[in-house]
Amino acid sequence: MHPSQLDDLRRAQNLLTIEEVVRLIEAGNRIYDPYSALISARAQIGGGNTIFPCVYLLCEAAGELTIGDRNIFHTNTLVEASLGAIVIGSGNQFGEGGFTAKANRPGAHILIGDTGRYQNGAAVFGESELGSGSQLLGAITVDSCRLEAGDTFRDPDPDLRAGLLKGSGVARNITVPRGKVILGVGTFSAEKIQPQSDFHPKR
Repeated sequence: MHPSQLDDLRRAQNLLTIEEVVRLIEAGNRIYDPYSALISARAQIGGGNTIFPCVYLLCEAAGELTIGDRNIFHTNTLVEASLGAIVIGSGNQFGEGGFTAKANRPGAHILIGDTGRYQNGAAVFGESELGSGSQLLGAITVDSCRLEAGDTFRDPDPDLRAGLLKGSGVARNITVPRGKVILGVGTFSAEKIQPQSDFHPKR
């Protein structure tokens, strides 16, 4: 297949052409495989981002996708704003192990702050807010939840860190305060909130 045919396929889906993806590299982003990265022409993307192969950043006419700076998108990351807005700050890590965020129903709005870590198959939907420094660790389906902002996982005091969900299962309509964590197996419940220092003693 001629490269121009690849670009025709992309244009038909309102995706950046190969040359346009290369321009993102020239603007200061690191995109290791422009041929496998599918990026919407409607997406607003900052600088200093790292995009590994097989990453999908999609935005349709009814959606909005804004991405800040210095984020890392590992392989098998899918961000789709088809019927709502997704706003991503700066300095986040998406994956390893896969990550999905979909604003794919009316009224959906996903807000992700700065310096968070979301990996190992986490998926976010609905009206969700992942505050700066927050973490999703595991194959967790997050539907309309709020993780309060705080310090990152590198901070020596775990009770000052942002809200954290870890484990696997479904979390729906839950707020996790700063310094707190829920460890879920199958389901997540607000009754299971506990201090992060239960798992990570203060250094």
